[in-house]
Amino acid sequence: MRIGILSDTHGDLLSAQRALKAMGNIDLLLHAGDTYRDAKLLEEMIDIDVIAVKGNIDFHCEAPSETIITIEGKKIFLTHGHNYNVKFNLNRLYYKALEINSNIVIFGHSHMSMHKKENGIDFINPGSISRPRGGTKQSYAIMNVCRENVDIQLFNL
Repeated sequence: MRIGILSDTHGDLLSAQRALKAMGNIDLLLHAGDTYRDAKLLEEMIDIDVIAVKGNIDFHCEAPSETIITIEGKKIFLTHGHNYNVKFNLNRLYYKALEINSNIVIFGHSHMSMHKKENGIDFINPGSISRPRGGTKQSYAIMNVCRENVDIQLFNL
C-alpha cells in the first residue's frame, strides 16, 4: 500500500495540493495534525481516504489527538507529537510505541522532516509543507507498506 504523509499544513492548501500532486498515486493519506480542518478539506478534494489527528493549534476540535491503524500487518501510531515533547527528543514516543507494540510512529509538530529506526520501530516526521523550520524545506513523506517490508522516503516540495 502506498501512503502519503503530511503534517503541519497550517491552512496552506495550495502547498498541500502541490504535495499531493507530487506524491502521484497513493492509496491513503495520513495527516499528523496542525491543521485538522486541512485534512478534511483535502479528503473532499481527492478520491482517497484521509486519516488525521488534531494538533496543538486545533482548538475546539473534536478530532482524536492520536490513533492506531493496522496496515498490511504493521501497527501504525499516528499523533501530532506535542503531547510527547518531540521537539526535544523521541523518548516518550519510543516508550509509547513499545507500550502499544507499534511498528511505525508518524508524528509532526517540529516542522522538520526525519526518519529514524530505533530497535525495529520506524519514526517518521514528514516535516511541514507550509512552515519548515531549522533550515529545512517544505516536505512530505511517502511510505510503501507490505507484509515483508516498509519503505519510507522523504521529499522536499
